[in-house]
Formats: sequence, structure tokens, C-alpha cells
Amino acid sequence: MTKNSILKKLRKFHKWPGIVITLFVILFSLSGIFMNHRELISSIDISRKILPNEYSYQNWNKGAVKSVIQLGGDSALVYGNIGIWITTDRFQTFQDWNAGFPKGIDNRKISKILKTPEGKLLAGTYFGLYEYSVAAKQWQKIPLPVSEDRITDIILKQNDLLVQTRSFLLKSSDGINFFPLVIPAPVGYDGKASLFKTLWLLHSGEIWGHVGKLIVDLFGLVILIISITGLLHFLFPGWLRRRRERKKDNAKLVSARNFNLKWHNRLGWIFIPFLIFVTITGMFLRPPLLIAIASSTVSPIPGTVLSSPNPWYDKLRRVLYDEQQHIFLFSTYDGIFFTDENLKEPMRRLPAEPPVSVMGCNVLEKKGESTYLVGSFNGLFLWNPLSGQVFDYLSGNPYQAPQVAGPPVSKDMIDGWFADSAGKEFYFDYNHGVLPIRHSGQFGEMSAEIIQKSPISLWNLSLEIHTGRIFEPILGMFYILYVPLSGLCILIVLISGFFIWWIGYRKTKKVNSH
Repeated sequence: MTKNSILKKLRKFHKWPGIVITLFVILFSLSGIFMNHRELISSIDISRKILPNEYSYQNWNKGAVKSVIQLGGDSALVYGNIGIWITTDRFQTFQDWNAGFPKGIDNRKISKILKTPEGKLLAGTYFGLYEYSVAAKQWQKIPLPVSEDRITDIILKQNDLLVQTRSFLLKSSDGINFFPLVIPAPVGYDGKASLFKTLWLLHSGEIWGHVGKLIVDLFGLVILIISITGLLHFLFPGWLRRRRERKKDNAKLVSARNFNLKWHNRLGWIFIPFLIFVTITGMFLRPPLLIAIASSTVSPIPGTVLSSPNPWYDKLRRVLYDEQQHIFLFSTYDGIFFTDENLKEPMRRLPAEPPVSVMGCNVLEKKGESTYLVGSFNGLFLWNPLSGQVFDYLSGNPYQAPQVAGPPVSKDMIDGWFADSAGKEFYFDYNHGVLPIRHSGQFGEMSAEIIQKSPISLWNLSLEIHTGRIFEPILGMFYILYVPLSGLCILIVLISGFFIWWIGYRKTKKVNSH
């Protein structure tokens, strides 16, 4: 096969997949850069009206509400991804209670609200801990002694306030001054990290902190420029032909074409190993390739955030203190663990755990002596770890583990749960919204004001675009193949482009120089 025939075939592999994938590469690049700087863009919101209907709120769905805190009488606070809203008439009408939070829906996403015996109200958000000031009639931020601000839970242990982030458990006796507690490592802890988590942090660059994220941002900008210059190179011949037909001077346009091709090639061969690396790591973060690595662990890369001495780095989701059993329960990325009330004994797994989605535990509540309510996107379960019994709480039937692993979510995607002042229970389903549990009670509708004041954050929209979920209304369940197929297409374009440069330009240049 001659050099020209090889180049001809390579150009076909480079040109047409490149044209097809250009728009998606632009979306990947911009959304990835935005996702790397959540706090920086947290004040930017996008109206849900311009998005597909699937992104509109209906009946408090889509994570709108995580739970409800009773204030006494007919008053309660409803909280979740829409912020905090107060109701004083048994969930019939709602008023905005978000004063004090920074601008942007991302800044008022609430993971937990706690009312202390003294009547203080504390709210845990994605960006810190807040206390409600009755005098100022607004939420005020409480400084914490750790760099990580994402609050996952708030509980009381006797007279102590415990605030949990994704990596730390903080204790305070006065609600003002906090210090971190040491959570013991689990039995048999070997220091290894999840392969999925490792690839996730490598893909974003976060594994090397802020510097790493900036480096990956650079890669995103580079592939963005390569895509645009590649598209321009495809368009240049048509522009030149039309100018010739009009008998206009093409000198400047030819110069622009040469400059465009020069930087397209230069950026391509310089950055190709890094772009291939980012592409492959991204492909393994979504099904079906994700399935191959889901349960794998690897030794943490030295000098990275995963080599932290903290065995619970970025793993803590929910925490519960059982006064009767004198134990702590921690729902973590690796499962549900328990330890003694003094946090001295090694953390241990509990037998016959209920299934918990990889997206994390959304409900962890005590229901009775030695029984707990556990809810996630895998369903809502009543669990007695002493007897090993697990019941589907919505159907009342014993849980039967499937013989063959199925989808990572169930038909009941539990976002939250609560019981009202009369003891009537409700749960919040991600798709269907608020639903009663074994009663016919009603929960008020979302008002136009709540919907209007609850846009989608730029970060969340970027996540929907980056993972391909934004295309689900068009592709249906096939959207899960968007990332791996796009990644494969990008690899074909990158590799073929490199060999076109190597064979057709670099070698030719060497020959000419001799």
C-alpha cells in the first residue's frame, strides 16, 4: 500500500468523524471546564423553560425536596434543591425562606436542616453551614475549621452538635467553635482507593488539587481549539473556491488557512497523549465500561488527594447516632459501617445491608429499637441489622436480592422521607415527586413562585450535558452510550490525525530539509 493511499484512508477516518463529533467536543470541553469550578460559577442559573420538559419540576420531583423539619403547630420548613420554604398551613402554601444565602440556586441546595432543643435552626448546604438569625431574619454562615464546605449531614449526640462533610466529622459544644473528630479506619483497611474514584479524579484533574484541575482545563481548551480549527480547515476550500469564482484576491485567506492548519497540527501532536488520556478516563466513568471497573480497587497514586491519611476522604454520606445502642452508623461510599459512641473501635460493616445506590444514601433514620429506615435510588428499606432482616418499606415485603445484577437504580428512586406532625409518612421520589405511604393524605402543590425561583444551576446543566443525560428525551435509554461512543469517535479522530501529520507533514518536511 502506497503512502498516498494510506493518507487517503486516514483522511477519511479523520475528516468525517471529526465533522460529526465537533459540536459534541465543544459541549464536552465547555461543560467539563465549568464543572471543574463549581464554586466560581455557583451564582449563574439557567431557566428551566428553555430546557426539555423532563427538566421541569412537577409534584416536588427531581430532588426538589429532601425532607421536612417540623417547627411546631402547623408550621414546617420544606428543604432540598429548591432551597428552604416555610409553610404555616400544613403544606398548602409556601413562602420563600432563603434570605442570607448567596445568589444562585447552587448556593441554596440544602442537604439537612436541624432544629436544636434550644430552638436554633442549622442548615447544611453544598457550600457550608448556616444558622438562622431570628434578629436579622436571614441565614448566616458559620465558619468551619476544614477546607471542605460540602455538608452531608447534621445530627445531635446528647449536648454536642455534629456536622459531617464528605470527608470529616466535626464536633461543637456551643454551635460556634468546631473541631474535627477522628473516625477510625474500617477493619481490614488496606489504604486502597476505588478505581472508579481514581479515574474520576484523574479525568477532572482534581487528583492533584486546584493545579491539576487547571491543567485539565488547559486540555479542554486545546481540544476545543483543535475542533474549531479542524472545522475551519474543512470550510476553507469552499471559501477559496467562491472567492476565485468572484475573481477576488485569495492571498489573505490562503495565509489564514495556512496559519489555521499550522496550529491545528501543532496543538494536535503536542497534546495528543494527554487528550487520549482524558478521553479514555472519561469513557470509563459511564456504562457500559463503568461496569468493568465498578468493584475494582487500586493503590492510591502517591502525592495525590487519594493518598490522604484520612481513610474516609470524600466517602461520608449520612451519619446517625443511636442512643439506645450507643453506636454511630455511617453511610459511606463503601457501604454502611458502625462503631462505638466514642469513635474508638474500628469501623465494621453490618450484616445483610439493604441495597444503597452508588449515588449515595438519601435517608438514614431510626424507626424503632434496632431498626433503621434506609433510602436511596435503590428504594426505601426497613432494616434490622441484629436479625439481618430487610423489608421493602413501601410494599412491606421481605427484600429479595436479585440473582443477576440489574440497573444501578430501582423503580423507586428515593430522594427523601419525612413524617408530619400527625405521624403520616411521605417519601420523595426523583421521578414522581412526593407520595404518601399507606395513607391518603395530601401534600400541597408547587406554586408558580417556587418553580420560577428554582432554575437549574450552570454546574448542574453542565453535568447533564457532559454525561449526555440532556439527550435522553431524544435518545431514550440509549443516551447511556453517548459518552463511550463519543469517546471512541474522538479517539479515532485524534489517532488518525496524528498519523496524517506524522506521515504527510513531518516526514515530508524531514525529506525536504535533506
